[in-house]
Parts: sequence; C-alpha cells; structure tokens
Amino acid sequence: MALPQGMTDAELMILRETEPPELAGLDEDALLDLHTRVRRARNKHVGQYRRGAGTKVQTARSRGAAYSRSQRARDKAEVFEVALARVSTALAKAARLSAAELKAERLAAARSDGTGPAPAQRPEDSQPPPTAKRAAAKSPARRKREASSLAEGARRQARRDARR
Repeated sequence: MALPQGMTDAELMILRETEPPELAGLDEDALLDLHTRVRRARNKHVGQYRRGAGTKVQTARSRGAAYSRSQRARDKAEVFEVALARVSTALAKAARLSAAELKAERLAAARSDGTGPAPAQRPEDSQPPPTAKRAAAKSPARRKREASSLAEGARRQARRDARR
C-alpha cells in the first residue's frame, strides 16, 4: 500500500518500525511498546477522519459527496490499521513463544524438584491403596431433595396405574 501524502517524520518513523525485518529483532516487551504507539496513532487518525468526515457531511449535505473529500484522512487511518495488524501478529507470535518457554521451564522445575511422584517408582500394574469410603453426610436440604424426587416418582407411577 502506498503511503498517503502529508505523512510527518514521526509517523513515517513509526511505520518503518512496523516493517517485518524490524519486527523480527524485537522481544515481547518492545513489541508491546510498539503496539501501544501504533494503536495510539491509529486511534488518532481514525478519530480525525471521523470528525472531519462528520463535518463534511453537514456541509456537503450527503454522505456520498463527503466520502470523496475525506480520502487522504481515510488513507492515513488505513495505513496505521495495516501497521497495527502487523505488530499485533508479531506480538501474538512472541507471546505464544514466551508462553511455551515458561511452560517448559515450569515442567522442568516440577520434574527436578522431586515433589511429585517419579514415574519409575510405581509399577504400571500396581493399584493405589484403597481408601476408606465414608458414607456421604446427608444434609437436610439433600434429604428433602431426595424425598421430593421419590414422591414425584410415586405420583407419576400412580397416574400411570390410574389410566389402566
């Protein structure tokens, strides 16, 4: 996409930072910072386009006529939208990579701590020791629910029996 006329040096600098070779050398924190700056620039240009287009609709008395008058502002907003998409994609890749590295570190730390059962200690065919089963304590609400369910079943059966 060609750059619209009237881009400032600061805007061009931000856009140059979003090129793929530049993004490849950035870590997650730098990408997050760049993402914030590009998003702010995009929001600024989108807001300027909308405000300008809104006033042009009033003067032109139709949206169609005002549309063609706002081309440059719309192009600037679109350029920053594309740049934001590039940075967002790179940031997502970096975040996934970082998450995978952290997960691998956590798993390695958990294995080396010795807090969990080692897979070689227990044979595959042995069963864990049986636990003593307690009778579930019946609360008043549970007893009422069970009694209600039994009574409903009895009423349903009585209705069937009465039809015969």
